[in-house]
Amino acid sequence: MTLSRADLWSLEEYAQERAGFREKVLAHKKSRQLALGAHARLYFEDTLTIKYQIQEMLRIERVFEAEGIHEELDAYNPLIPDGHNWKATFMIEYTDPAERAVRLGELIGIEDVTWLQVEGFDKIFAIADEDLERETADKTSSVHFMRYELTPAMITAAKKGAKIFAGIDHDNYRIDAFEVADNIRNSLVADLNEAAIN
Repeated sequence: MTLSRADLWSLEEYAQERAGFREKVLAHKKSRQLALGAHARLYFEDTLTIKYQIQEMLRIERVFEAEGIHEELDAYNPLIPDGHNWKATFMIEYTDPAERAVRLGELIGIEDVTWLQVEGFDKIFAIADEDLERETADKTSSVHFMRYELTPAMITAAKKGAKIFAGIDHDNYRIDAFEVADNIRNSLVADLNEAAIN
């Protein structure tokens, strides 16, 4: 489900709702992030997380005109899953700037080999950075936008309780397959809709 202007609060309304809404979103996000080792993480997006991002952008930029609101909706709506995929922000996280610079040079292509897997099926490799190229010949970016497309059979299996696994197949940052925790698995399965594949 994509968001429309009708789904958003005005700046005045959001000022009143923000504290409670932010608390709700932060609690929700706890089951929407997946650590891949010590220095990489997937932050899975959905309608609630994207609504929060849009509201925050409108608030920060003091946008209240229709054209500006629609620009934010157009920018963020593609990050909401469509019922047959998972969408996530992939972050490479090194706190020391010098170390981060070195590691980003060593991790070119990591976004293309970060995968999810429904039990009994092949790995699902991410379709990364569809909006713009975030990698150069010298380094990868610390932020990537990922889409994981599932087949109808994968969706059915996940809905019936199949386990979900994750990992990274990069020579310089290898994460062997591990089972995704139940709270995250359940949150991801809620993104899937068997009707969306027909």
